[in-house]
Amino acid sequence: MAMDEHQIQQRGQQWLEQFFSFATLPVQIYADGAKAASDDSYWLTIDSTNLTAEQIAILTGENGSVLDSIQYIINATLNIGQPPDQQHAYTIELNGYRVQRQQELLAMAEQAAQQVRTTGEESELTSLSSAERRQIHTFLKAFDDLETQSRGQEPDRRLVIRLINHSPE
Repeated sequence: MAMDEHQIQQRGQQWLEQFFSFATLPVQIYADGAKAASDDSYWLTIDSTNLTAEQIAILTGENGSVLDSIQYIINATLNIGQPPDQQHAYTIELNGYRVQRQQELLAMAEQAAQQVRTTGEESELTSLSSAERRQIHTFLKAFDDLETQSRGQEPDRRLVIRLINHSPE
C-alpha cells in the first residue's frame, strides 16, 4: 500500500525524532509541506530553539558535512528494501542552512552557466557534496544549451558544465 505525502513526511519526522532522542538532544522536528525549488524531496526541519550555538555548529558541521551525513543516513535507512517507485528523498534543514546554501548553489550555477555561454569553454565546480552536485544538475536541466556531468572520484569529484555539442580541447 502506497503512502500519501503526509504519511511519508510523518515517517521521516518520527525517524529523525527517534534519532535525536538517542543522542539526547532536545529537538522537535517539523515536516515542511513546502518543497524547495528544483527539489523533489520532503523537507524536515530540526527546531533549534533548545539547542546552543555550539550544538547547532556541531550538527551542521563544516560546509554542512554533519547535516549531509544525517540526511544520508535517514534516506538510506528509510529507503532500504523499498521498490524504486516507493523511495522518497528527505532534506534535513537546520537553522536556515539548506535554504541559504541552496541560494548560494543557484547563484554559483547561474554564474557558471553564464561563463560557459560567454567563453564557450567548460566550467568545473569543485568542493560540492554529492547532494549539492545533484541539485545543480537538476537546476541546469532547464537550460537546453547546457549539459552537466560529474567527473573524477571522491573526494575530488567535480561538476562539469559545458555547451551541448562542444567537445573539450
